[in-house]
Amino acid sequence: MLKNDSALVLFSGGQDSTTCLFWALKNFKKVRTLCFTYGQRHSKEVEVAQSIAQQAGVPFQLLDASIISHLSVNSLTSDIRMDEEQPEGSYPNTFVPGRNLLFLTFAAVIARSHGIYNIVTGVSEADYSGYPDCRDTFILSANTSINLAMDEQFKIHTPLMWLNKAEEWALADELGVFDIVRTQTLTCYNGVLADGCGHCPACKLRKQGLDSYLKIRNK
Repeated sequence: MLKNDSALVLFSGGQDSTTCLFWALKNFKKVRTLCFTYGQRHSKEVEVAQSIAQQAGVPFQLLDASIISHLSVNSLTSDIRMDEEQPEGSYPNTFVPGRNLLFLTFAAVIARSHGIYNIVTGVSEADYSGYPDCRDTFILSANTSINLAMDEQFKIHTPLMWLNKAEEWALADELGVFDIVRTQTLTCYNGVLADGCGHCPACKLRKQGLDSYLKIRNK
């Protein structure tokens, strides 16, 4: 059991955050979830997140962070065409600048109001889309800044930070939620449940990891 018995999970109902939710349930006595609306392409992920949280028996809170959609132009919060591949020397246009920094700040304020000082988020540096706010250095820096700003001792946990997608599927299996993650989560940028559309970058990454893990699992 990790120090302090409560945790707040940043939760979208996708593969990453769902795996983190059940990781938190294994490591903490009390768990809450926090989901954001931020002008994303589809609202179905909120319904999915709420359903999984209910199934897991944890409190679910939805926070309106739609101001994020007015701060920059990107393919997740507008109708511009989504990059199929990451542009050389730049970020994919699915990158929402400042999103994770704002999410973590909001989460810390809400966590504090519940007497919670552990925050869990599903970012990963091992298998990610080049987003700078998924890096370990960013998390460590954000953790320090939040602690200084609020004069508290929060701990931001990133159970997936050094796992590739195949290893993440293995973790879900170890936690006993492989089928939930495979059939009930919404990772697809186009809002298609489970295996998704098969074409967007999120679906391709998810499938590559699943195929790799299934080869090992089925030996």
